[in-house]
Amino acid sequence: MSDQSQGGKLNQAELDELVASSDTGGRSPSGPVGAFILVVALIWSLFQLWIASPIPFMVGWGVFNDTEARSIHLAFALFLAFAAYPAVRSPVQLVLAIGVPALLTFLFIYGSKEGVPVWWIPLPGIVLVGAILLGSPKDRIPPWEWALAIIGACAALYLYVFYDGIANRVGAPILQDYVVAVIGLLILLEATRRSLGPALMIVATLFLAYTFLGPLMPGIIAHKGNNLSEVVNHQWITTEGVFGIALGVSTSFVFLFVLFGSLLDKAGAGNYFIQVAFSLMGHMRGGPAKAAVVSSAMTGLISGSSIANVVTTGTFTIPLMKRVGFSSEKAGAVEVASSVNGQIMPPVMGAAAFLMVEYVGIPYFDVVKHAFVPAVISYIALVYIVHLEAMKAGLEGLPRSYTPKPIVQRLIGIAFAIIVICVVSFAVYYLMGWIRPAFGSSAGYVVFALLIAVYLGLLWIASRETALEMEDPNAPVKELSPPGPVVRTGLHFILPVVVLVWALMVDRLSPGLSAFWASAFMIFILVTQRPILAVMRGVGDTGTAFRGGLIDLLDGLVSGARNMIGIGIATATAGIIVGAVSQTGVGSALADVVEVLSGGNIMAILVLTAILSLILGMGLPTTANYIVVSALLAPVIVTLGQQNGLIVPLIAVHLFVFYFGIMADVTPPVGLASFAAAAVSGGDPIRTGVVAFFYSLRTAALPFLFIFNTELLLIGVNWFQGIFVFIVATVAMLLFAAATQGWFLTRNRFYETLALLLVAFTLFRPGFWMDMVAPPYDVMQPAQIEEAIMIADPGETLRLQVSGLNAIGEPVSFTALLPVEQGETGEERLLNAGVETIMNGDAVVIDNVAFGSVAAEAGLDWDQTIEEVKVPKDAPSKYWMFIPALLVLAGVIMLQRGRAGRHVPQTA
Repeated sequence: MSDQSQGGKLNQAELDELVASSDTGGRSPSGPVGAFILVVALIWSLFQLWIASPIPFMVGWGVFNDTEARSIHLAFALFLAFAAYPAVRSPVQLVLAIGVPALLTFLFIYGSKEGVPVWWIPLPGIVLVGAILLGSPKDRIPPWEWALAIIGACAALYLYVFYDGIANRVGAPILQDYVVAVIGLLILLEATRRSLGPALMIVATLFLAYTFLGPLMPGIIAHKGNNLSEVVNHQWITTEGVFGIALGVSTSFVFLFVLFGSLLDKAGAGNYFIQVAFSLMGHMRGGPAKAAVVSSAMTGLISGSSIANVVTTGTFTIPLMKRVGFSSEKAGAVEVASSVNGQIMPPVMGAAAFLMVEYVGIPYFDVVKHAFVPAVISYIALVYIVHLEAMKAGLEGLPRSYTPKPIVQRLIGIAFAIIVICVVSFAVYYLMGWIRPAFGSSAGYVVFALLIAVYLGLLWIASRETALEMEDPNAPVKELSPPGPVVRTGLHFILPVVVLVWALMVDRLSPGLSAFWASAFMIFILVTQRPILAVMRGVGDTGTAFRGGLIDLLDGLVSGARNMIGIGIATATAGIIVGAVSQTGVGSALADVVEVLSGGNIMAILVLTAILSLILGMGLPTTANYIVVSALLAPVIVTLGQQNGLIVPLIAVHLFVFYFGIMADVTPPVGLASFAAAAVSGGDPIRTGVVAFFYSLRTAALPFLFIFNTELLLIGVNWFQGIFVFIVATVAMLLFAAATQGWFLTRNRFYETLALLLVAFTLFRPGFWMDMVAPPYDVMQPAQIEEAIMIADPGETLRLQVSGLNAIGEPVSFTALLPVEQGETGEERLLNAGVETIMNGDAVVIDNVAFGSVAAEAGLDWDQTIEEVKVPKDAPSKYWMFIPALLVLAGVIMLQRGRAGRHVPQTA
């Protein structure tokens, strides 16, 4: 970039400050103070590597339990938050910085009804407000900021230092616990405001207010209220609130993955991904935009921040998109849509994948498997959207510096490359299967030696090519290099990713240990690649190259820690919300609100939940965003869906709220990623956000589709079915994109758009139409339940509409799925399923449910009434509906082919 801001754009220094202010901290003091902050960040990274490694268990020293590790993790995050993030002095921020401590002080006093002295409670808030009013410069850290940083770290370390004493008095806090918890909550929320903006701080404060003021709430969301003793115990002294699962995942898993991404970027992988994407796709129609999508997808594999992704890749891609004809807003929107999509791309998913493991209770491999197809489909559709935009405007790609090979020769080359990759993959898999039993305990050393040999071989290949340099997107248009040499310069960057994926998917190690081994290998690459390449190329001083590698390593360790400040604070503050939900039961109250507003209509329930996810996600980072929406809204869909006959797997529900939570990064007026892209492009941020929102409609459509068609998440399908579902869903999403963009082979007429939407919907959910033609269930009266269970084959599932009372005595109605067991009679099959029924007049009442039976797992309980029984019956395959859908598509193609040649391109 130019050193000067032009046309509303930010220069490189301003862009770096933008990323720093949102991700790593906007304060960078010089001299000994700056060096001290870097040392603290470095120690944090080394601590996280230590506790993730097997070394503490091997030497019997430095082993920390989960609570102790979370305490130290939060202490680092709080200290660095006050050291790295100044207190913004805008009027709104100042009002919040004063108002929130004042409100919390009132709540703490209000909740002190059990005899706790209240005279000291206002003091922490007064000191905090005073420190904020004294000022917070960007170029230095004043004494009061040092005090806040140290006090915050000490409050977090309280659980580590006094762990044994706290364990003996859980539920009965002493005055010391009250003081530390009050100070800790105040400082944590102030750190949240500084590092993440006001949104999460406001939401957490409202939940704390709700916890205390439950009796004063409107009837539908009222609760008994909690006193200060209960809140202190729940939120700070135990692991139900701040130090709960979310902070635990941040401590155990997320830090290592963020650190791995930072090390990979410092090694040059970020620039490599961009260059590879441009060499492969830059020559196509709208090539820079397609390359932006691909490079953002690859960056999203290792990045936890959509804003950092926008600025990192957008600094290079947006100017080139504008150069081939995209407007500022469209160029920014493409980058926003592709960067935000990086948060749904496994294996990291903005750290949400690891949280899903804990919240959904399924292995990490299954989370990645379920999330993979929708993410890939979404990216393919975005590439297609870019292609349609280029077609509309008649745009071309960048020129090539070489003559491309004939298409047949290229296809043969691609096929050969795929075959080689498959052969190598199988060879590695079976070689590993042979090495482990053959070498026993020494197998690890053998594997490491083979890995080093491959690494050296790939470095030798890279040394034969010209090293990649950081390109200047504002330089005159250059010709694209051949993809082969560009790809070969960085093949060794793939090795740490292979190590990570292998450890996660094949060896099934824990995410933390997998990330440790990948990071350890990444550290080895950072230190050695420069001197080895210098030797192989015969240029440069190896000592200087080695020192450069060490500097890259230190930069990567420090950057990884600074990137984690916001995530560590976010997971701790989100723990306040999760704690309030579990303490007050607000989740069931929210379900009641949604049910009243939706009238019980399942589609209205999903739409309301999507809107609430968007609202709650505004201004929140991906990790905090997911924690909040999953804690509040995932149970709503499960509960109300079951009551309305929609049985949805829990992972589908969590992915639903996650998708709409991250859509808030795109959606105006708050969309932070859109503002970051506009800062690079010089376009209008609101218009950029609006265009990005329309580009992201395919991402918004996917959650609704996989709620009703869980095959998209590869649930209940084999490999062949999975491939078939992927192909069909990809075609359907491309047709949906063509409909929403108003362009297929040429500009759509309104009836063609409707036809494309109809075809896309049918391909996504053929069962919707087939169920109308041939219902999949026979409806029978409750009194016929024994006859119904005899009609069904063992292994099939009866759908029972059941009414009764829930655990707190409220009337509920829901659908239960009862597996059919073996048995000679209907009564015997019911007993084997764990159900005994009696007739009460005309009603069929459940008289007993065996503990641990399939009936108990289905949600059946005593005294519930069976209202309706549905028995599965043979029905035609739902895929017959593809035939009329494809005929309609053929009609649209025929209509448009005649007009396609008469189109006059418009400007972008």
